Amino acid sequence: MILGERTARGRKKRIRLVSVIIPTFNEAGNLRRVLSGVRDVLDGVYDYEIIVVDKHSADGTAGIARSMGATVIYDDIGKGSALMAGFRAAHGDVVISMDADLSNRPDELKLLIAGIDAGYDVCMGSRFLTGGGSEDMPFIRRVGDKFFVGLVNLLYGSHYSDMCYGYRSFARGVADRLELDEKGFGIETEISIRARQKRLKVLEVPSLEKKRASGRGHLRTFSDGWIILKTILKNR
Repeated sequence: MILGERTARGRKKRIRLVSVIIPTFNEAGNLRRVLSGVRDVLDGVYDYEIIVVDKHSADGTAGIARSMGATVIYDDIGKGSALMAGFRAAHGDVVISMDADLSNRPDELKLLIAGIDAGYDVCMGSRFLTGGGSEDMPFIRRVGDKFFVGLVNLLYGSHYSDMCYGYRSFARGVADRLELDEKGFGIETEISIRARQKRLKVLEVPSLEKKRASGRGHLRTFSDGWIILKTILKNR
């Protein structure tokens, strides 16, 4: 809990509650470690809530989440729809989206929180800034991400270094201001575009993407790439 704590400059922190949203689908092999990592980082520092948005997993994912104190809600549509459900359920001054496959390092949570505490509306993890990187990005995905980043920057006048990465934080109320409607894997792209269109204050911070610890990934390189491209052009 941070009531009464002060930053290095002596001002009181504004963060009273942190909400962590984790979409899941058959992540029983990873979720316990993810939630333990989140708790290890935030316990004793911030009040927080963890919201698991589950796609009716058949492997006991929801039960693990509940046993570790997370709130579980359900969404069967897609990643974007799950995140929007999580945003609606969240009560935090900072709302953080992260994956359930151990690709996002819990120790980066404080950096994402600090970005919002510094006055930014959105703080985005980037694998392409100095200090960031990826242990799970084949060549074709790297080329695709660079292409989409360049296209968005060209069409929307932004200066992003990464696009299709979901480890991000948001100030209270920002999700509503973004007016999101992308229900699938185009959600990260839509967030980036809408943040630029609405002239929100956005900060990118370095992030290291780890390999999925166990289970099968849900990313489909070409079909999801097509969804991202449509999202970019639709918002134009």
